Amino acid sequence: MRSSIDGTARLINRYGHTKRSLNMGANNDHDYTERVKASIHALGADLVGVADTDPLKGLQLDPPDLLDPFTRAISIAVRLPAAVFEGIIDKPTPLYSAIYQTANRILDEISFKAADLLQADGHRSLPVPASQVLDRKNWYGAISHKAVGRMAGLGWQGKSLLLVNPLYGPRIRLAAVLTDAPLTTDTPVANRCGECTLCMDACPVEAIKGISTEAHYQNREEALYFSRCVEKLVGEFSAMPLIGTAICGICIKACPFGR
Repeated sequence: MRSSIDGTARLINRYGHTKRSLNMGANNDHDYTERVKASIHALGADLVGVADTDPLKGLQLDPPDLLDPFTRAISIAVRLPAAVFEGIIDKPTPLYSAIYQTANRILDEISFKAADLLQADGHRSLPVPASQVLDRKNWYGAISHKAVGRMAGLGWQGKSLLLVNPLYGPRIRLAAVLTDAPLTTDTPVANRCGECTLCMDACPVEAIKGISTEAHYQNREEALYFSRCVEKLVGEFSAMPLIGTAICGICIKACPFGR
């Protein structure tokens, strides 16, 4: 009996996946896109979407020409265990810190392997790490994973500025793969926060302004008093025993989506 893996026509390489091109049997770009998504899901992703890079070129990028060789950005998400947030009251817990960092490592491995699969099919591909900060003064990475995720249809930007998925809420971590593969793009989803202010009410430093957006925020200050958030996470929470990274989790716990 043939394995269901044969149906996805995934590439077999040093990771133990089936050694056939994802192009095999794909009749058009849509078919190829579905095979790519299936392969990334098989690597451990919970959510996968594809964004056109043109609307993303106005973002803060490092380097500024990061997107020039690429036409698509694949947004990849893994779900965080909802139960870990139950232990968060007014500060992050060591358990949350460990799970957060584990999720980032898993995402980096998935995006690396996904880029390798696409490269084996002849497509230029670049994995972008889940949580790499390149500018610690302004707290920017190579590209905003939240912005990529929104354009790829994984969710909307909530009042907390986090990406909110309809099923998992903000209880996800994100990474991306930039590529020139001929992938069909997904469509952004509508903002469903409505009049809810639970994340704003929960924030210990009142950093969330409670302003909603139908599309995306022009900048972080439109949604947040960003410096308040940074000072709390970097100056206090990251210095706590067994935390060691700039995390909080309080506004994530407050969100009703994904509970």
